[in-house]
Amino acid sequence: MDLIELRRKQTLPPVDAALPGRDAPMAVTHDHTVLKTPLSGPFPAHLEQAMFGLGCFWGAERIFWTLPGVYTTAVGYAAGITPNPTYYEVCTGQTGHNEVVLVVFDPTQTSYAALLAVFWESHDPTQGMRQGNDFGTQYRSGIYTYSEAQTEAATLSADAYNHRLNAAGFGRITTEISDASEFYYAEDHHQQYLDKNPQGYCGISGTGVTCAIGTGVLA
Repeated sequence: MDLIELRRKQTLPPVDAALPGRDAPMAVTHDHTVLKTPLSGPFPAHLEQAMFGLGCFWGAERIFWTLPGVYTTAVGYAAGITPNPTYYEVCTGQTGHNEVVLVVFDPTQTSYAALLAVFWESHDPTQGMRQGNDFGTQYRSGIYTYSEAQTEAATLSADAYNHRLNAAGFGRITTEISDASEFYYAEDHHQQYLDKNPQGYCGISGTGVTCAIGTGVLA
């Protein structure tokens, strides 16, 4: 990748330069291959949703589907411009989307704070438009919230974890925190990819700095 291409892939496109996309959404044709639950809603009313971007969504999804209290997970694209993008389009950097994981969870069995702790510890949120060897805007760190309570919790956790990272010698967190935009499902073969392909690529790696959310120690 030359320097010009690298810079382009690390810069979000302006609205008037984004790819046009399409009206038809991606078809969701099967249930979760591990949890055996539906990938798309409507979900049972007592469940809540969370959305995170922490690098390549294959490995990120596997982390969340293993957690207690998680009803289902799905990978897709969010926080961009192009409607109903494809994986190829997102990888061009011309849609503005991030690779994200939708997590549907039972708040009586786990908490949003617990999901945030896993999010922070599972990647390096100081790297800007990349994660490890994966370069591009679709690999940026992001928390996309579904309520004011989630936004407040995410913001407080970012501040607290930033202090811990700084103390360990890391730079400032570059994680974007914003209201959840529309979640566009990724293609079927990306859903639960590492269950279907156990030896497949996984670029997810944390910093080794623990997050104390849920322990009563936030600084």
